[in-house]
Amino acid sequence: MTKDQKNEVIELLKGKFSQYNNFYITDTESLTVVQAGQLRRACFNKQVEMKVAKNTLIKKALESIDAERFTGVYDSLNNVTALMFSENPKEPALILSSFRKEAKSEKPVLKAAFINGDVYVGDNQLAVLVKIKTKNELIGEVIGLLQSPAKRVIAALLQNAESKAEVVAE
Repeated sequence: MTKDQKNEVIELLKGKFSQYNNFYITDTESLTVVQAGQLRRACFNKQVEMKVAKNTLIKKALESIDAERFTGVYDSLNNVTALMFSENPKEPALILSSFRKEAKSEKPVLKAAFINGDVYVGDNQLAVLVKIKTKNELIGEVIGLLQSPAKRVIAALLQNAESKAEVVAE
């Protein structure tokens, strides 16, 4: 790979890291070509971008954006690395989890995830990431909590009005 090609890859990666607040670092070394294709299709179907790059180029791209912000992920840059970029912090975890279940395998391995500034290191974090709540899910829960007391008050008022109507009707 020439120096110009390396610089192109670094610039492409910098653009992706700047565009997305969430990315996953996975080890896809043990996947067959067919499995890798299936994983790419699953990512494409869920609007998750998957890129494979050399670890040194990934590190250079991250360091050129903000060396300190990404320090937690540098140790995960070893072996074959595939990056998964997503607007939804939970989607890559769901893809990896369902892919493993279908393949009846523990591969691909999650090396690290960078979610809105937080770093999750290690394959054991996949279960945590599957359960993470998205912004829209949290907003929905808050709205539901806010609506609940109002619904109870309205229901009580309606019930009270119905019982008064029954008394008047008698």
